[in-house]
Amino acid sequence: MNSLDKFKNLLKEIFEFDASDLDFGIYRILNYKRKQIEDFIENRLFKIIEEAFKEHKAGLTEDLEMELQRAKVQLEEIGKALGEEVFSPSGEVKERFKNTPAGNKYAELKRQKEEAEKADEMKLQVFNDLYNFFSRYYEEGDFVPQYRYSIKGHKYAIPYNGEEVALYWANKDQYYTKTGLLFRDYTFKVDDYKVIFRVVEAKEELGSNKATKERFFVLDNDKPAEFQGKELVIRFQYRELTEEEVKKYNVAGGSNTSKQQKVNEFSFSSIVNEVAKINKEVSLYLQRDKNETPLLKYHLDRFTGKNTRDYFIHKDLKGFLSGQLDYYIKSEVLDLDTLEREKYSNKHIIRSKVVRQIGEAIIDFLAQIENFQKRLWEKKKFVLSTEYAITLDRIAKWAGEEFLDEIIDEILSNERQLKEWEELGFGEIKSKEDLIEKEDIVGNEYKKLPVDTRYFDKEFKEKLLENITRNIDLDEALDGLLIKSENWQALNTILAKYKEKVQTIYIDPPFNKEQDADYLYNVKYKDSTWVSISENRLKLARDLLSEKGSIFVRCDYNGNMYVRLLMNEVFGKENFRNEIDVKRTRTLKGENKKFHTANDTLFLYAKNVTNFSFFGYKKLKDKPEWVRMHLPGTVKGDASRIVFGRKIYPPQGRKWVLSQEAIDRAIEQGLIKWDDKLNEPIFFSQYETLGSDWTDVNGYSSEWDFPTENSEILLKRVIESTSNEGDLVMDFFLGSGTTTAVAHKLGRKWIGVEMGEHFWTVILPRMKKVLAYDKSGISKENDVKEKYNKKSCGGFFKYQILEQYEDTLDNIELEENQEVLKVLKDEYLLKYFLDYETSESPYFLNIENLKDPFAYRLKVNLSEVGEPEEMVVDIPETFNYLLGLKIKKVKFRNNDKKRYMFVLGEKESKTYAMIWRTCGSNWTEEDFMKDKEFIKKELSEWKPHIVYVNAQSTLTPDFGDFVAEINYIEPDFKKLMNSEVR
Repeated sequence: MNSLDKFKNLLKEIFEFDASDLDFGIYRILNYKRKQIEDFIENRLFKIIEEAFKEHKAGLTEDLEMELQRAKVQLEEIGKALGEEVFSPSGEVKERFKNTPAGNKYAELKRQKEEAEKADEMKLQVFNDLYNFFSRYYEEGDFVPQYRYSIKGHKYAIPYNGEEVALYWANKDQYYTKTGLLFRDYTFKVDDYKVIFRVVEAKEELGSNKATKERFFVLDNDKPAEFQGKELVIRFQYRELTEEEVKKYNVAGGSNTSKQQKVNEFSFSSIVNEVAKINKEVSLYLQRDKNETPLLKYHLDRFTGKNTRDYFIHKDLKGFLSGQLDYYIKSEVLDLDTLEREKYSNKHIIRSKVVRQIGEAIIDFLAQIENFQKRLWEKKKFVLSTEYAITLDRIAKWAGEEFLDEIIDEILSNERQLKEWEELGFGEIKSKEDLIEKEDIVGNEYKKLPVDTRYFDKEFKEKLLENITRNIDLDEALDGLLIKSENWQALNTILAKYKEKVQTIYIDPPFNKEQDADYLYNVKYKDSTWVSISENRLKLARDLLSEKGSIFVRCDYNGNMYVRLLMNEVFGKENFRNEIDVKRTRTLKGENKKFHTANDTLFLYAKNVTNFSFFGYKKLKDKPEWVRMHLPGTVKGDASRIVFGRKIYPPQGRKWVLSQEAIDRAIEQGLIKWDDKLNEPIFFSQYETLGSDWTDVNGYSSEWDFPTENSEILLKRVIESTSNEGDLVMDFFLGSGTTTAVAHKLGRKWIGVEMGEHFWTVILPRMKKVLAYDKSGISKENDVKEKYNKKSCGGFFKYQILEQYEDTLDNIELEENQEVLKVLKDEYLLKYFLDYETSESPYFLNIENLKDPFAYRLKVNLSEVGEPEEMVVDIPETFNYLLGLKIKKVKFRNNDKKRYMFVLGEKESKTYAMIWRTCGSNWTEEDFMKDKEFIKKELSEWKPHIVYVNAQSTLTPDFGDFVAEINYIEPDFKKLMNSEVR
């Protein structure tokens, strides 16, 4: 294979030509443009190289010809001075003049000119150079520098700006986009059929990816294969194997990958036989060769292997590869050794110029695709659904007891709600009498039972929200927010609303284990991937923290050295506060010939050390004692205190520890007495200030049977030491929900983000129990009982599901714009996808569909397994996040058979009114006039500064008794979905 073919094959691998029959995700985009990409590789690439050589060679040979003529004239002048002819009749330099300096120069220039005219050899060198460069970075779909032994020195240019210590890793400046087990449909084409691999069941232990036993993709027993028209659906389960299956598949030993391969062999035979019963032609097609493997087996291996691959998107692929190409050319193509060895040769100048030109053309091409994926990843995500959980007492308090009485029968007739209350341990509820609290309560008060709007129709939710917000602003009433989403997408989506508003962040990200990982990523780049995952999210976390805020990050010995350096880079070395020891509470397996690992590390960093809110933490002493009440130091002014009616002063050079108010309180509590021997008061000291050793309490708990459940006492220390009541606390690796549970009990607002299915089975039930009064954890602490008890509990929180990156890919609709294509021609290829081919895709924003914002649909996967479903998404809530609104009021109306939703919000001291309504395409002038008058009437009470309205409208700034700025939702929605909040 010559160097050109070798390079073409590498490009086909980079553009994943072996996936040309796949029909999902990013492959749909690549395959949509497969012909143009193939044309680029097979035809345009060679033409670009020919043009480059022609251009550089022409300029070089022209220069060389001029130099050659000068050298010839110089030789002839020498010959004239000697009275001799320099050149023979054939044009050759005579022997007498060959070895003179002028003769040598002439000969070398002539050789260079002849060499420059022979481009074929150099072309092969160029292809070889390009192959070596791109193969150095590309591996399995990503561009990652790979370790290479080198005699000549470093192969890569590492960015460094003179820092004392710089942190760099293989995946730096990349997004890690693999959001967990990819149980999405895997689809490929077979002739005019579509074959779909679908996971219909995934038995997953609590703790997401922390199962101790290996799990495999195995064929579904009930219905392994089924034709649905022109679609062949092949169903799988993802689970542990039974003992019988271990024997059947012969997977007793070997790696997880090799075991899955053996399962695949069995699945291949079973599928082929099953399909043959229905359609022999398709069965035979599935057995055709693809890359020396049967087609079906090839795709089985890809499908089951995709969870062992890393998935990255480079933040600036063009900048990265261009910088590396420049270094590569200078260090290896045009290196000093080569130039020194061939002093008079210009062929390497041509070679380096062509390598740069072709390399940059290919980099541009690759960057177009990478930037497209980057924009899909960075796009703010749609809110798919919004629900609320609120206790009965809060409904009575804010919406009124009359309203609660109106809806109580509707609640009591909802079997799903009653069943959940029973499952949560609140008892069997059959009548209104069962809802009344009878223990320790004076009067007839409702129990603190949480009502979940998910179990009711949208009318119930709408009237509940409208009645609540008549008396209190919605965001003020809400205690917290739970989001089911991959956490980077969640943080990116809510950033505009919560930027610089979070006081305390606590995260316990999955640890970077030695042999495997809590994330399902390729162990080959385990450390680099783990650092990228952390860095991506920590940067957003910093933007969310207030100037007084702080963040705690928990990790173990596999990751603490990376976390410290990474936190220094993101938050600043000067904002490091503490490295805290946390008790691990469980022994690791395989800890032979080493001390048992007893502790984890908890790093504390401030957002800004100057403004940082820190209150410390006092804990009960093991042995309380009577201590003296003064310390070294003096105070300005009156240093006296009144104790038991005596006015006393501290000893010389010392000061009283307690203020007069604190002394008075302590005397009332019996904590101060007079010591006759010392002739001074002494204090009964029960508490000591906590240091960075927190190993006196367990770091983990097991209340919720969750493998990595953080203990509540640990989170109590975190939250109380850095926040006040009413402050906002966040955890975006929520796990079992300890952070949000403790924050609620301590009177803080909270945000929790989790993507695992235990969002439904652990977190939501736990938070509902916290609302109703959870007796476990810190609820037993005396200081917590004072504020969080059976009488004072209750609450109100919102929970949402967000669109994910894979949903975005699934909803792309591509349509080639022929008019633009004619103008841009080759430039059009992938560069203008977002502008011209996907601008009206549902994933982006289909403006026409916003005429009915209550029926905007996307195809999404709400659970980790099963078939995608089309659902109506929450457009108003999505836009609230995009604008960054604090929500105050909502109301819903029907007018002239049209549905309206009004939202009043606040941002930067200005009030905003959002008007959403169904707007028909055949509205008459009279319709618009009625619409205008109705909106003016509904906004007369709110009198907003700014009004946003969807679709067409005849609204004007003059509303009669107030004036407002009028904006249309669609253009700002579209712009903000793809804007960066910084």
